[in-house]
Amino acid sequence: MNHLFQLEKNNTTLKTEILAGITTFLTMVYIVVVNPAILSNAGVPFDQVFMATIIAAVVGTLIMAFAANYPIAIAPGMGMNAYFVTEVVQQDVSYSVILGTVFLAGILFVILSLTSLRETLITAIPASLKYGITSGIGLFIAFLGLRMSGIIVSSEATLVTLGDLSTPGTLLTVAGLLITLSLIARKVTGGLFIGMLITAVIGFFTGQLEITKVVSAPPAPVFWDMDLGGVFANGLYTVVFAFLLVTIFDTTGTMIGVAEQAGFIRKDGSLPRARAALMADASATTVGAMFGTSPSSAYIESSSGVAAGGRTGLTTIVVAVLFIISMFFAPIVGAVSGLPAITAPVLIIVGCFMMEGLAKVNWGAFDDAFPAFIIILTMPLTSSIATGISLGFITYPILKLVMGRGKQVHWILYLFAIIFILQMIFFPAH
Repeated sequence: MNHLFQLEKNNTTLKTEILAGITTFLTMVYIVVVNPAILSNAGVPFDQVFMATIIAAVVGTLIMAFAANYPIAIAPGMGMNAYFVTEVVQQDVSYSVILGTVFLAGILFVILSLTSLRETLITAIPASLKYGITSGIGLFIAFLGLRMSGIIVSSEATLVTLGDLSTPGTLLTVAGLLITLSLIARKVTGGLFIGMLITAVIGFFTGQLEITKVVSAPPAPVFWDMDLGGVFANGLYTVVFAFLLVTIFDTTGTMIGVAEQAGFIRKDGSLPRARAALMADASATTVGAMFGTSPSSAYIESSSGVAAGGRTGLTTIVVAVLFIISMFFAPIVGAVSGLPAITAPVLIIVGCFMMEGLAKVNWGAFDDAFPAFIIILTMPLTSSIATGISLGFITYPILKLVMGRGKQVHWILYLFAIIFILQMIFFPAH
């Protein structure tokens, strides 16, 4: 172990790495419950999503461990799973078609990770658009959590309004939200997961949650349940791009943040073995689509493991092993994920976490501020991450040109603006 993961060189020990892996797993295991709960709304069978989520996490995390030797865990990302569901509804297609868009995005990510195009794409897109996209997704999934729980309901007069807070499900959501917020405010490790457990216990004793079985043999995975032809037949190119773009930004930002915390960033600002690390995420996204889940991403929760002393891929080996063990708990995960009051608080709180980048947008510069604003505004209101991205990429170069700053815009932004305009005219969402 010492030779394979260079424990002494990284000033860590076997015990420290194991404890760090357990810490990271506890902070991100909520995805095993939340992901099936969300994607089942798109018609994807629970057992399929449950196994696909774990398979994607294990594949990506093991590649990260052995190829990059980083304590950074991979799993299907929040936000993209909610977007997956809305695209199935808005495009009026089967989930198999949207799985095809995820697969194509994963293949493109693999190709980009092998070339310098990834760096070009990241540097070409301005910070205001990146932060706007992340924050918009935060509002998007928080709004989904509010709707799932019944805190927000539809209204003919105002489109949406406050729901009936006296119903048992909504009351349980509010209780779960307050409990989980308290745990996170107190910086309790695994606060999201522990909050779900406590909410589940309350739901059990109030008769809202029925648990007949806890452990069973893992469900049989489903392979290649996707329709690639439907992607092209329905012109879902913007959806592919949205999945690709957000995954690249999310993973790159997370990796840099965790790497800085662990002291991996070199003096010149570069990240050693960055290509191998990105391949882990790209591979997880591609494999996950083959088995039936939304795109994967590096998890910022990995920072909890780093804080616990994790410095090598041995930390992520532990995470992968624990994900494999979680395969045997499908019955209880199925019961818990079927009660929105347990998973909705996680969506709302994670949405809050994703708003952090707003502080970094230059709101004093209108040509930077408005594109970010239009992204943040339209993502939740149109229930489409792709629409928000499109409007941001169209308005940014236009405003820069009008204000005489057109030369500050990378040529790729102009190309994207033209593509998105053509997409919205000739291939509008259904």
